[in-house]
Amino acid sequence: MGADYSSEAGAATGAQTRSLTVLGLETSCDETAASVVRLSPDGVEVLSSVIHSQIDDHAAYGGVVPEIAARSHVEMIDGVTRRAMAEAGIGFDALDGVAATAGPGLVGGVMVGLGYGKAVALARGLPLIAVNHLEGHAVSARLGAETTYPFLLLLVSGGHCQLLEVRGIGDMSRLGTTIDDAAGEAFDKIAKTMGLGYPGGPALERLAETGDGSRFDLPRALLGRKDCDFSFSGLKTAASRLAATCETDQDRADLADAVQTAIARQLAERSERAMVAYAEAHPELERADGALKQPSAAREAIGLQRLFVVAGGVAANKTVRLTLETLATKHGFAFMAPPLVYCTDNAAMIALAGAERLEKGMTSDIDVAARPRWPLDEARANADPVHKKTGRKGAKA
Repeated sequence: MGADYSSEAGAATGAQTRSLTVLGLETSCDETAASVVRLSPDGVEVLSSVIHSQIDDHAAYGGVVPEIAARSHVEMIDGVTRRAMAEAGIGFDALDGVAATAGPGLVGGVMVGLGYGKAVALARGLPLIAVNHLEGHAVSARLGAETTYPFLLLLVSGGHCQLLEVRGIGDMSRLGTTIDDAAGEAFDKIAKTMGLGYPGGPALERLAETGDGSRFDLPRALLGRKDCDFSFSGLKTAASRLAATCETDQDRADLADAVQTAIARQLAERSERAMVAYAEAHPELERADGALKQPSAAREAIGLQRLFVVAGGVAANKTVRLTLETLATKHGFAFMAPPLVYCTDNAAMIALAGAERLEKGMTSDIDVAARPRWPLDEARANADPVHKKTGRKGAKA
């Protein structure tokens, strides 16, 4: 299928020589999204980005119900796509390709978007690009500002928490990953035990603004290890037990602040280890001191610099973002994160990843299958799986 996400053949080489306009489709979880993105020598232009959220459909259950999500995608995909094309002001004949999330995610939903993308590609004679949802997040910072490869990436969302070295599209290596729960899942599950509703992460962040987390002593995971892996299950369990003892609104606010601080701390500790290792492995990359707000301009002026990118839904959390930006400054990394609208699941990031792959001739066969699991660094995931029993679905991360 031409979608090896850890192949040297996919490394970024050369410059963009022509404009490519790509339709992107995203249906991996509980958002039905479509977007049209144009990649040109002048940069990235988002012509449209339409997202239909299913929050109201799942709120009563306190989380995403896969069957409900898949049915909603079936109902909404055509209308959302037509609206995206209309807002872009172009017809299907102006497209150069169709990109669709092919995994990882809730496979019923993934099949809907991928199947629709195949239909458009077949009907219009366009190349199909099967995109790894995680690679979409990896390139999402490029939707807000010019971002050059290589860079160190912290991908932190509801389902994933990984540190990766990103050398180019299709060329990424895993430095660390969660051995159990993701940070976003910890936010949501703890918020649920505190009665904050769904989605829990943003609600917990709002509550934490009035809290004093110093009241609570929460566990720190994997202190005896020196690698870059994460673990949030112990924190989730401890916080859930403490939630049962909270009697007042101030108790809950204090616990929310403690949880948010603990998650940000663990993300920072592991990211710091990765920064040190990344800098040692790449002495050719200059420190970014003095140019933190304009990493691309600084690279152009004095050469390649160290760049730390944070992407995924948790990157929208202000405390997490500020903690990591401060850490990046300390270690001489330029800091970059996507605009808030592109932190959570969207199709613009899928369209951009598809356009970058299309520019390199990395397209997919029409019989490409939806995948519930699809590691970015599949070679390492298979050789050194975090979850030893991978099952028929394949390695998880």
